[in-house]
Amino acid sequence: MKREDRIANYERLFDETTKAVNDFEEALETFKAAQNNLKKLDKYLSGKQWMSDFEAAENGKIPKNLKCGVLSEDGIYNLLEKNSELIESVKEFAAKECDK
Repeated sequence: MKREDRIANYERLFDETTKAVNDFEEALETFKAAQNNLKKLDKYLSGKQWMSDFEAAENGKIPKNLKCGVLSEDGIYNLLEKNSELIESVKEFAAKECDK
């Protein structure tokens, strides 16, 4: 491989990796900030208020134009599970990288 080709190849790798690392850093900060929201959603789901709101929606006491996906029976639960899976995945990745 010519020197210029090799440098160009590594420059491409450097640019791609820099972008990936920067994107991950930004996404991780957003993810960490969202953890407080997840705690609030978990508390809502496990409290009496969610059931009351769910029953109100089931009985037509919620305006039809009000977005209420939060009242789906599995929505919050699935989000909490996915969050836990992502945290576990990051832990596993970090452990593998630390073992190298």
